[in-house]
Amino acid sequence: MKLKKHMLFLSVSIVLSVFIAAAIYAGTTAQDVIKMENKAYAKHTKGIVEFSHKKHAETYGAKCGDCHHDETGKALELKAGDDVKGCIECHKNPGEIKGEEAKGLSDKDKRQYHANAMHDNCTECHKKFNKDKGLKSNDQGAAPMKSKCAACHPKKE
Repeated sequence: MKLKKHMLFLSVSIVLSVFIAAAIYAGTTAQDVIKMENKAYAKHTKGIVEFSHKKHAETYGAKCGDCHHDETGKALELKAGDDVKGCIECHKNPGEIKGEEAKGLSDKDKRQYHANAMHDNCTECHKKFNKDKGLKSNDQGAAPMKSKCAACHPKKE
């Protein structure tokens, strides 16, 4: 009888461990493609970017800290599987601020707006990629730039 209780306890413990491990893994694994859709885009006029996390990491060699950074902009030293915050958790203001509205604001203040932060981060990385590869923005294989919205934003349905 005592052996049956121990076996039952052991079996239940193993099953629970598997479920807990799966939940932890699922919560810290990045999707291959991340649709950048959240409350920041309630009034977005362009199609939502589908960011290929896998392609940026594996094909382009992007490091986690290229996008994920602390409040000072310093890259976080992360590795695959680490838990990270989504962009909107820090860049909380929806939309983009530009033109007269943005006049006099610091870059840090502008980056409180989600779209400003995304555009700045992506554009800087894409500029560096193109420069390192000796590519112009119109060249085959060049990373898209902010001036070519449709390269990242699909046509809105």
